[in-house]
Amino acid sequence: MNEDHLDVKTPEYVSIQFQLAGLGSRAAAFIIDQVLLMIINILTIAVLYFVMDGMSSMPFFLVDSSIPIAIAIIILFIVNGGYFFAFEFFSGGRTLGKKLVGIRVIQENGHSITLLSSFIRNLIRIIDSLPTAYFLGIVMIFFHSKHKRLGDLVAGTIVVHERKPKRKKKLSSIEKEIENRGLSKNDLTLDEWTLKSLGMKEWKLLSTYASRFHQIPLDERNHLTKQIAEILLPKIGMDVQGKLESEKEDTLLILYLLLREEWEFEL
Repeated sequence: MNEDHLDVKTPEYVSIQFQLAGLGSRAAAFIIDQVLLMIINILTIAVLYFVMDGMSSMPFFLVDSSIPIAIAIIILFIVNGGYFFAFEFFSGGRTLGKKLVGIRVIQENGHSITLLSSFIRNLIRIIDSLPTAYFLGIVMIFFHSKHKRLGDLVAGTIVVHERKPKRKKKLSSIEKEIENRGLSKNDLTLDEWTLKSLGMKEWKLLSTYASRFHQIPLDERNHLTKQIAEILLPKIGMDVQGKLESEKEDTLLILYLLLREEWEFEL
């Protein structure tokens, strides 16, 4: 089937268009991931062999020789099962293969994939791989209108092409302000969990704030800064009390830079 587009209406009444990833791009990403996993498995087995060879004289190994094999199987199961789950959640829906191909997994509502969805999606990968060579998953992706396999259906996810960042023609007024203040996204370190707690609603709030930054009187801007800081800063574990207005502005502008990478795109 041809790859097409999906319009997502968010709870904030923002319409976003995504280009769905079809069988070809998903297969390419999967093949890359399988090659990488094969290399990881070989290295893991080699390391386990040398480690267990050194531990072979220990009493519990002498009593039951099946213990090393059981340990190796458990470790390999964790590596192979955890690869997709961990990368898709902690790397913004991208395994290494997906990143190279330029696709990612997101929730069907347009938000980043959740921990639970990533777990469910990859748990059902076992069923999608039946009866052999990922046959069920291939058939589902090919015939489903949104190119979903069973794991996507149950987890409420879709796989889409990465959307290109908007091309910059010249610096906007807010970008000049950020540059003049010497601010960068590296000035604020947030862990992955905190970043994922800030969604499109927070981005629209910051985007509106940034667009109005130079359009409103200073008193009104200070009031707006105070209001938005009281909403957003606690979400990233920062205390608003005792901060100067300029410090609140700097923090909000840095946060704007961080979220802009995730939410400001064009097809």
